[in-house]
Amino acid sequence: MEAMPAKMMPAETTNDDAAVLRVAEPPRQSVPLVFASPHSGRDYPADFVAASRLDPRMLRRSEDSFVDELYSGVVELGAPLIAALFPRAYCDPNREPYELDPAMFSGDLPEHANTRSPRVLAGLGTIARVVASGAEIYAGRLPVSEVEHRISRCYRPYHRRLKDLVDATRKAFGWSLLVDCHSMPSVGGPMDRDSGLSRVDVVLGDCFSAACSPLFTQVAEDAFTHLGYRVVRNAPYAGGFTTRHYGQPRQGSHALQIEINRALYMDEGQHCHGRDFAKVQADLQKVAAALAAAAAEFGRP
Repeated sequence: MEAMPAKMMPAETTNDDAAVLRVAEPPRQSVPLVFASPHSGRDYPADFVAASRLDPRMLRRSEDSFVDELYSGVVELGAPLIAALFPRAYCDPNREPYELDPAMFSGDLPEHANTRSPRVLAGLGTIARVVASGAEIYAGRLPVSEVEHRISRCYRPYHRRLKDLVDATRKAFGWSLLVDCHSMPSVGGPMDRDSGLSRVDVVLGDCFSAACSPLFTQVAEDAFTHLGYRVVRNAPYAGGFTTRHYGQPRQGSHALQIEINRALYMDEGQHCHGRDFAKVQADLQKVAAALAAAAAEFGRP
């Protein structure tokens, strides 16, 4: 199957939110669920590609390729789906806004920057130093002005819109469940705790039961298991910034991260749909439907 090339954007684009994110919404939201795909973006700015020491295919190693497509059917269930269009290697919205490595930049970072987080030390901060394979992205240092440019152009619009969706859902239903949708390499990478090891099919991350009601994690696990998938919880992914930040069950805001093994639905080397793409897409729709049904029961007095 022919590989899908990365889409290249011109160096200068508008600051309109539509240039960096897409929201698919039902005519009327009928379930208290919001789905998000922060890492499936593949609109690579041309100046970013030019500044990188890696070719476009290598840059795509960090993508959760096609995850937005896998979950596109949730709109039919009555839930909105937000997807970042910018790539994770350019700006990662599943980090704190200023998780940054000072060694990457010429100039002083803001004083509030988190420069010592485990993500930064691994090279995977808000502006990543490496792709998922461990390859260095840049040949030299970036101007520190690039920090605010990417955060204001990409990061803030994404989270502003995601917050709006979560807040509107809580207002309409009294509570919300954010499902943060990801995919993972089939084998642990060089910076992962499971480096070189084959991975299970699905990892559910609820920050060790802190980010959502245990009911939703159990429902998702049961649904995947019933469909024949091998499922584990919180290892090696317990939930990123999005799950921790929006997962505040005491405030009526629940969040669950779902990681699916890329080998199940795509050719990881060629970045194209695999032969079982449609099956995995249909199965994820069934899992989403199970969560929607559980949400209906959860919300009853």
